[in-house]
Amino acid sequence: MSDEPLLSIRDLSVDFHTPDGVLSAVDHVSYDVYPGETVGVVGESGSGKSVAVQTVLGLTPTPPARIRSGEIRLGGRDLLQLSQRQMRRVRGREIAMVFQDPMTSLNPVMTVGRQIDEAVQVHTAVSDDEARARSVELLHTVGVGDAERRCTQYPHELSGGMRQRAMIAMAMANQPRVLIADEPTTALDVTIQAQVLELLETTTAQTQAGTILITHDLGLIAELCDRVIVMYAGTVVESGDVTAIFHTPRHPYTVGLMASLPRLDAAVQRLEPIPGSPPSLLHPPPGCSFHPRCRLGAGRERCRQEAPALRSADTCGHLAACHYSEEIHAEISRVEATTGSRLSQDG
Repeated sequence: MSDEPLLSIRDLSVDFHTPDGVLSAVDHVSYDVYPGETVGVVGESGSGKSVAVQTVLGLTPTPPARIRSGEIRLGGRDLLQLSQRQMRRVRGREIAMVFQDPMTSLNPVMTVGRQIDEAVQVHTAVSDDEARARSVELLHTVGVGDAERRCTQYPHELSGGMRQRAMIAMAMANQPRVLIADEPTTALDVTIQAQVLELLETTTAQTQAGTILITHDLGLIAELCDRVIVMYAGTVVESGDVTAIFHTPRHPYTVGLMASLPRLDAAVQRLEPIPGSPPSLLHPPPGCSFHPRCRLGAGRERCRQEAPALRSADTCGHLAACHYSEEIHAEISRVEATTGSRLSQDG
């Protein structure tokens, strides 16, 4: 892996001004993406996963959004300082995105081929015939059969899996350095999910693009990712390589996510949901944002009054934002005793 990240997000904070007050959707978020690696960003709905990457692409509407702080560096440039015209040259060429629902992302009144043609021509001076040949090649590469005919069809004429493949073809048209996949398999059945994920993995491996995979599915994270960012209430609460996160979690929220999911590799007596609900980002709780739902904190005063910093946990590069992360073994043991399932492998 290269020593220099392709994309570096530093201290990013994004607020939304609403009639009810200021909503802090992303609060001091930092992480890097290196060539050829896949970074998984996981968390519940409303945790700030998508807002952060939309800000990377310059797609966050301002207003109502306001970028309060931060830098997003790509190739030595701070993307937050670029004009809209400059960002249009970055989007699709250096950073591309595969959205959650291809049916709402594709233009329903344009053929699939024309949309891929545009993705090529907006960044490359080629003729219509050359662009169409490239579109056919891209669809063939992503496993769409009879690609020439599919180019002449409209999105509603394709299956969900084919539409998502077309979106991946558009995203990879200019061999971007960074690919963002935002819940790319949510609307697909399980068989097609596996095919699409394998396709993403293959295409990014060929180009050595850095990938950000946004999901709520820890199974996808375990299978595809090299590093993991766990977000809660707009902040990063834990980060580390995928082995560290799954074998030695160091934040009670991460433990809660793992305990609430069914498993195929072990006999689980029961699942344990995380109690309560995510906090309102309009009126977040004082101190640690997770403390109202946290059994490890157990209402301790420090948790209620002092927001924990993201600090080194037990291995190189493993960070956790918890005042009592060294006590996490007790919480893991409690969850394992309750569910009858082993969550970690750290002894």
